[in-house]
Amino acid sequence: MQAKVTWKENLRFSCETDSGHKLDLDGNNETMSPMEAVLLAVGACSSIDVVDILKKSRQQISDCYCELEAQRADEPPRYFTSIHAKYILSGDKISEKHLARAVQLSAEKYCSVMLMLNGNVQITTSYEIK
Repeated sequence: MQAKVTWKENLRFSCETDSGHKLDLDGNNETMSPMEAVLLAVGACSSIDVVDILKKSRQQISDCYCELEAQRADEPPRYFTSIHAKYILSGDKISEKHLARAVQLSAEKYCSVMLMLNGNVQITTSYEIK
């Protein structure tokens, strides 16, 4: 995997992956910040796992979203000290047992982003079936 980050102006950078996907990031809150992108990556990566695991378990999911809450260090470098990911799913007779297992497997085995942060960031999870 390769990527290129190009300075545009002020603290804005244009980011492009070798697959051709682009994203603008900056440090002036005009677009998404790099830390916001990391937080979103945690939610997206783990949600992909949760949905995939539940589909393989033949769970009938109609909606899934992940609410994320993060705390950052007070002083620079302002890294994440903790992240909580809450998965909210709806569907037809979703098994709480299957959902709990999917969230656990994502956090402990499959989510590359969570696992990359593990040991440096306290990561907790919860879930809700609507």
